[in-house]
Amino acid sequence: MMAMESAPLTDTEFGDFQRWLHGTAGIHMSEAKKALVAGRLAKRLRTHGLGSYGEYFTLLKSGRAPGELQTAVDLLTTNETYFFREPKHFDYLREHILPAHGRSDTFRVWSAASSSGEEAYSVAMLLEDRMHGASWEILGSDLSTRVLAQASMGHYPMERAQHIPKDYLTRFCRRGVGSQEGSFLVDRSLRQRVRFMHLNLNESLPEIGTFHVVFLRNVMIYFDTATKNGVIGRLEQLIQPGGYLFIGHSENLTGVKHSLTAVMPAIFRKER
Repeated sequence: MMAMESAPLTDTEFGDFQRWLHGTAGIHMSEAKKALVAGRLAKRLRTHGLGSYGEYFTLLKSGRAPGELQTAVDLLTTNETYFFREPKHFDYLREHILPAHGRSDTFRVWSAASSSGEEAYSVAMLLEDRMHGASWEILGSDLSTRVLAQASMGHYPMERAQHIPKDYLTRFCRRGVGSQEGSFLVDRSLRQRVRFMHLNLNESLPEIGTFHVVFLRNVMIYFDTATKNGVIGRLEQLIQPGGYLFIGHSENLTGVKHSLTAVMPAIFRKER
C-alpha cells in the first residue's frame, strides 16, 4: 500500500497555525516560516493518515489525540542555544552580582527559556565555582517537553562543549566512554541542583518563588509588543528587589512597560 500524500499547506491553513501558536505560546511566525511549518508537520500528517494540514489542525483542536498539541508545539518552536552563550552576561554575573550577594539566603536563578539546558548548566558551573559552598539553586523552564527531557539528562554531544572553559569541562563534566564516546555528561552534583519544569510564559505563572537573577534570552524576538508586555510584567514580579533580568543582546524592551533600570546592554536591575 502506498503512503497517502498530503496536499500542500495553503495560506489559510498556515494562518490557522500562526494564530494558534501565537495564542498558545505568544510566538509570531512570519510568512517566511510557511515552508518550515509544512516541513516540520508533514510527518505528523503521515503518522495520523491525514491528507491535508487542515485535517491535522482540526485534529489538534479536537483533543482526540492526547499529547498531539504538545508534539506540535515542540516541532514549531525554535530551541537554539549553547553553553556560555553571550559570555559578557556571565562575566557580569561573576564580577558584579555574585560578589555583592549576601550569604544569608539561597541565591536563586531562573533560566526562563532554558531549551535543552545549556544555559542553566552554564550558570550552575559558574555558581559552583564562585560561591564557595554557599547555597544556590537554579530553575530551568521551557514550553517544549522534548528539550526539557534532554535538559534533565544533561547529556550532550562532545561538539557542544567547545564554549565551556577547559577547567569547567574538567571539573564539572564527565567524558563518555565505550558506547557513549563522543559525548559528555554534566556531573551529577550539578544536575541535582538544577530543576527543570514545563512552563508557558504566556500564561499565569505557577508558585515558583522569587529570584535574584532571571535569564530570558533570545526568546522575545518571537514576541510582539503585547506579548512582551505580558511576559515581562509577570517575570518582573518574581525578581527580588535588587535582582536582575538578562535578555538577549539582539533584543530590547522598547515599548514594553516595566520599572527595571538598564545597567548594561541587555541587563536590567529591579531597584529596591
